[in-house]
Amino acid sequence: MLTEVVRLHGALRAAGLPLDLPGIEALRVGRDHIIEQLEDYIIPRLTEVEAPLLVVVGGSTGAGKSTLVNTLVQERVTTPGILRPTTRSPVLVHHPEDGRWFGQDRLLPDLKRVHQSTNDQSAIQLVASANVPRGLALLDAPDVDSVDERNRELAAQLLAAADLWLFVTSAARYSDQVPWEHLKVAVDRNTAVALVLGRTPAEDVATVSVHLARMMAARGLKDSPLFSVAQGEVSEEGLLPASYGADIRGWLQALAADSAARRDVVGQTVAGAVRTVTRKAFPLADATAAQVEAVGELLASADAVYDAAQTELLSASTDGTLLRGDLLARWQEFVGSGELVRSLDAKVGFVRERLVNAIKGKPQQAERVAAAIELAFEALAVDRADQASATASAAWATTGHGAALLEATTDDLRRAGRGLRSRAGQDARGWHEELQEFVRHEAGDARTSARFLAVGVRGLSVTLAVVALAGPTPSGQAAESVRLGHGLLETVLGRAAADRLIDQARGTLARRLAGLMVAERGRYLAPAAQWQLKPDAADQLRQAARRVDDLRFAAAKKGTGGHL
Repeated sequence: MLTEVVRLHGALRAAGLPLDLPGIEALRVGRDHIIEQLEDYIIPRLTEVEAPLLVVVGGSTGAGKSTLVNTLVQERVTTPGILRPTTRSPVLVHHPEDGRWFGQDRLLPDLKRVHQSTNDQSAIQLVASANVPRGLALLDAPDVDSVDERNRELAAQLLAAADLWLFVTSAARYSDQVPWEHLKVAVDRNTAVALVLGRTPAEDVATVSVHLARMMAARGLKDSPLFSVAQGEVSEEGLLPASYGADIRGWLQALAADSAARRDVVGQTVAGAVRTVTRKAFPLADATAAQVEAVGELLASADAVYDAAQTELLSASTDGTLLRGDLLARWQEFVGSGELVRSLDAKVGFVRERLVNAIKGKPQQAERVAAAIELAFEALAVDRADQASATASAAWATTGHGAALLEATTDDLRRAGRGLRSRAGQDARGWHEELQEFVRHEAGDARTSARFLAVGVRGLSVTLAVVALAGPTPSGQAAESVRLGHGLLETVLGRAAADRLIDQARGTLARRLAGLMVAERGRYLAPAAQWQLKPDAADQLRQAARRVDDLRFAAAKKGTGGHL
């Protein structure tokens, strides 16, 4: 059981609920509470089954909890609060030989251990007293209805870590709603509870006790002990006369002396706590699955946008869209009127010197074409990425959780990534380098020919780039010059090689453009990834809860359910 409960604890920790979906706040609070109970009580108790029975003395404001604890111990171990709210730390009183059970590595591990009275609400004061029987400890908790929120939270935390509640109320407060809300929690968890009616005039004890007993029966506590402590004079040490708490003291001493009875109480409370945790785990698993689904829907919407953007980008890069403006002008300067291609058709033996003179200045023109391609490449990538970012972020912003994710990242997802232009330029230059390698490899022996020397690797690579960008059916102002470029490639390299290189150029261009859009799309994964939502977290939680339930049911079938 301990092993499976620890696994359940891990599954709950992994089942995050970061998205602000409808109704999520209550589920977050519930998840925190059951994780807290596992850490504060269930796991420590299952680890140390023989630890002393922890009796938490809780209840209403002014019911006399601290006075009762002092009276039961027969010495001043805790200071009754005169002013409200009482902000001192809770006090745990134990037998001197039981102190080892209450270190910070065990029960309530998030509370510091101190040995003096303090107002630190993140600490618990340990007091050793030989008047407390071995095998039992008393913990004086803050008021459950305190006006101080931290006191109320601490009271609930301490009660959740109790093996047994000694719940104190008074004639003035026994019908208040808040205490009964806490007692309902005890009933739901099957926690062992005893009630104490304190600070009640002696003549009213019988009447109030009868009414309180009826309320207890109506609310599922008919089998819980009910004690009464009449109102009496409190000594300077903060104690009532010893006779006032004699029946409670005797009951606790008998419980401490009976190991089987203690085990029954612990078994009842732990079993009830475990059952409550597993019952609440399933709605949390459903909520976790809903979180994953919600993020999946957001990412799917972004994927659809970027799929369309990538398709548009690839189309625009191979349909002549880029061959306009400065790039077209630089290309037409380079290719000229076609004289270069016609010259290459002449017999090489007669025109070698003429060719060299004809292409003077061509290398510089090729560099200008390459620079223009790079700028056009950057502008196209940024434009399409900007459009995709605007569309995807607008879709996310239509939901509260999507808007929250947009705000949760320092990256402005409403526009293209800050480094995109630089990456696009690098990819354009990388593409040119690839094309040059293609040309060198394909040219082979032709690299020593006059035709090759006339244009060079750079000239042929920019020609290859422009032809690839123009697409299979160039049109408009660029059509004639693109046909000249295609002819130039065929003249120097041969038709088959030229066609093969053009296909390769388009393929590598598509790969690089797709890579740019994948990186842009990946920016939408970052805000979702920071929440560390795990797709299998819901299933893991359900399986962990079922394993614990299976062990619980098996124990109940054997008749040992009270002891898990």
